[in-house]
Amino acid sequence: MVANVGALVARSARANGRRIAVMSPARTLSYAELEQRSNRLANALLGLGLARGDRVGIYLANCAEIVEIEIACYKAGLVKAPFNSRLSPSEVGEIAANSEAAIIVTTSERAESFRAHIRGEMPRLLLLDGDDATGYEAALARASDAFAPVEVHADELAVLHYTSGSSGVLKAAMQTFGNRLAQLRKFLIRSEGMHEGHILGLVGPVTHASGMQIVPALCSGVTIRLFSGFEPARFIADMRADRVTHTFMVPTMINMLLGELEGQYRPLPDLQRLGYGAAPMAPARILKAMDVFGPVLSQGYGAGETTSGVCALTTHDHLHARAARPERLASCGRPLLECDVRILDDEGQPVATGEIGEIVVGGEDIFAGYWRAPELTAEVLKNGRYHTGDLARMDEEGYVYIVDRKKDMVISGGFNVYPSEVEAVLFQHEAVQEACVFAIPDDKWGESVAAHVVLKPGRAAEGTAIDAFCGERLAGFKRPRRIEFVASLPKNPNGKVMRKAVQAPYWAGQERMVN
Repeated sequence: MVANVGALVARSARANGRRIAVMSPARTLSYAELEQRSNRLANALLGLGLARGDRVGIYLANCAEIVEIEIACYKAGLVKAPFNSRLSPSEVGEIAANSEAAIIVTTSERAESFRAHIRGEMPRLLLLDGDDATGYEAALARASDAFAPVEVHADELAVLHYTSGSSGVLKAAMQTFGNRLAQLRKFLIRSEGMHEGHILGLVGPVTHASGMQIVPALCSGVTIRLFSGFEPARFIADMRADRVTHTFMVPTMINMLLGELEGQYRPLPDLQRLGYGAAPMAPARILKAMDVFGPVLSQGYGAGETTSGVCALTTHDHLHARAARPERLASCGRPLLECDVRILDDEGQPVATGEIGEIVVGGEDIFAGYWRAPELTAEVLKNGRYHTGDLARMDEEGYVYIVDRKKDMVISGGFNVYPSEVEAVLFQHEAVQEACVFAIPDDKWGESVAAHVVLKPGRAAEGTAIDAFCGERLAGFKRPRRIEFVASLPKNPNGKVMRKAVQAPYWAGQERMVN
């Protein structure tokens, strides 16, 4: 047996009963109220006929109820199966079928949107705006607020984490109670962690990466401030008004804030840590963000398969890099205490310090495999270690530098070109807002480098000027041979640029996407 993370939150609730646990535009909950309502929900779900191990689908935008559902599922031994709120109705239908969700917690409008895409019988619905028969609040009102969290095993399934990988294949990382405990420890032992009195602002979908911070925050007596959307000016105003001390964003959001705040310094005086991750961030943009927000940046690297972060570049690391080791801003940091991070070659052997290989991770946070997908599991999970598909090098002090995804690498004339390296140069150009670098077929070199570039508002640039800019900073074989200016770049529901979608039209008619 291991500790039930729901029971650990209950312990914190007893110690912090009157403190605010969750606040959103629609609802504010104290720790005592969160404990009572999550107990009622656990009883209600079991009373509806759900049994231990059944999947509970969640299709909601950020709201306090998502926090209640997560804690209730842990307490009752039910499996949380969140659907990203930004998915299309057809994608929701696919995930509902794949997870075999026994119930989906959503709203009436959302339920109607995906109803036609459900395969077979419609799962039971619990609606935030439902009536007595289907209503979330009605179900809670009928249930007892007394509940004893069930005993759990380390290898017992707790969460189905549907990944936003670039393969296009639907897959859910199976996270166990043991994984979730390891993830909790990772957050709690960090030197720059949160404690009572801190306010955590979560703006990304808390059904996914942002939500990894919910249980660590609640176990620390922190107040969680949920944002239902992201509009830069409004976000800054709300963060300032609510005196948020910690937050997490994807680089795309930070870029948007920098565009909104150009020339300002410390617009959020209470902010102690601005975490970022889920996608690379060019060093030039990191420096700009430090200029605007102050010495508060902290980076994390990880995945659903590793139950959140495995490496961290701390606020101290950022400051030291700026002062003495500027190249370190290209690092994602050093492995967290329990995380066994190695850089291996294609034969599974460690590469020399400074050499490029694949990041392979071991430890108690490594997922149990992909849900009902043994072939996909076998591709990445070998001897209990997760092969990330990320290419990186490690320096003499243990800092990891990701150079790119194995599948995104451009091979031009026999030379390896890493898109992130070229993008980092493009981001240095004063007119460039966003950039996506990718491979296109080339009759002479096999593949060549291409780029789609989004300019900052009101800025103008010519392809020849940007080519010359790159020529001063990159080897000839790394320079984009084709540059196109576009109004925007396609992004997945988590804000990551969809490189494959940008690249696909250039490979139409080719038998495969290598040349």
